[in-house]
Amino acid sequence: MDTVDTSKENVFTKRVRAGKRTYFFDVKATKSAKDFYVIITESRRVGEEKYEKHKLFLYKEDFKKFIEALTETVTHVENELLDKMEHPVELGSPVEEQ
Repeated sequence: MDTVDTSKENVFTKRVRAGKRTYFFDVKATKSAKDFYVIITESRRVGEEKYEKHKLFLYKEDFKKFIEALTETVTHVENELLDKMEHPVELGSPVEEQ
């Protein structure tokens, strides 16, 4: 079996293009190569050849909490906020009484 030095390279990478932004989901190995973590990077062009980057480091002990919070947040936006924007209540219109 070959030993691979994963300390300086990505074990896995997923790129998501989203308009003017690109998101990278990179899995990296710790120095000991016995553990892994995720780096989420937002990259956006701010000049001809200049990019602004923001990184979030996510460690395995936080994966479940992070996914739960992200799922809850996205669900709230989709079900509570966006639905109301698609059917806005006009000011001055009568409200049905219950």
